Amino acid sequence: MTEHDSTQESATTRAKVLSEALPYIQQFAGKTIVVKYGGAAMKDSTLKDQVIRDVVFMSCVGLRPVLVHGGGPEINIWLDKLGIEAQFKNGLRVTDAATMDVVEMVLVGRVNKEIVSLINTAGGSAVGLCGKDAHLITARPANAEGIGFVGEVTSVDTSILEVMVTAGHIPVVSSVAADETGQAYNINADTVAGEIAAALGAEKLILLTDTAGILRDYKDPSTLIPRLDIQEARNLIDQGVVSGGMIPKVTCCVRSLAQGVRAAHILDGRLPHSLLLEIFTDAGIGSMIAAAGVK
Repeated sequence: MTEHDSTQESATTRAKVLSEALPYIQQFAGKTIVVKYGGAAMKDSTLKDQVIRDVVFMSCVGLRPVLVHGGGPEINIWLDKLGIEAQFKNGLRVTDAATMDVVEMVLVGRVNKEIVSLINTAGGSAVGLCGKDAHLITARPANAEGIGFVGEVTSVDTSILEVMVTAGHIPVVSSVAADETGQAYNINADTVAGEIAAALGAEKLILLTDTAGILRDYKDPSTLIPRLDIQEARNLIDQGVVSGGMIPKVTCCVRSLAQGVRAAHILDGRLPHSLLLEIFTDAGIGSMIAAAGVK
């Protein structure tokens, strides 16, 4: 194959991809897509750049992305710098007052603003928020002993998000919120994304993870389950097929679907442009849990 032929084939492939994307762009234009951003996609600079470009692309073709993020590894780095030991209990970060100060500083002050800056540099218009802003999220203590200021979501007021997405901005939300007294809480970012998606009546909730999706055998990526409904997802938890750290992710998806979100996706954020592949191609790449009647 000559260089000219290779260039021609590459151009043809790109044209096919764009053509395949058209019906999805038409279907989802004007619809809200909530993306939970975390895992390797936040740590690897190349993947980070691709996720940011994917989100800006979504916005440019008429979708309304809302990005929710955590930042565990960055929190650990700063706790270590400040001589505070990171502790975990049953998978939850033990968050005493000193740790809560660091969590808020890192998530709201550093990670959030870095993501906002990256989106703006890539041609989008991002605005950084946390749960405290405009009463976006009201928190309560999580129902667990000895974990400190770890919270759950009591309520979500989406008015600030609706103003922003209507104006063409991309909200970037960090998973820190406060209760009615103003006490700050650290909340699991998957949970925050699910509750925001439900409150917005989002078309999709997408969780970027470090696995291929929901697997029948967690050691074998070829056992990926590409599509399932709410009952099938619950059954997989009961059967122990979904276990460990995947349980809260699948539970979060099921909760959001039960509250009106049309589809929830668990994607491998380590794959380049996983967001675009899942939303805008026929094959998709991850696991989709669909509400009843969604094709």
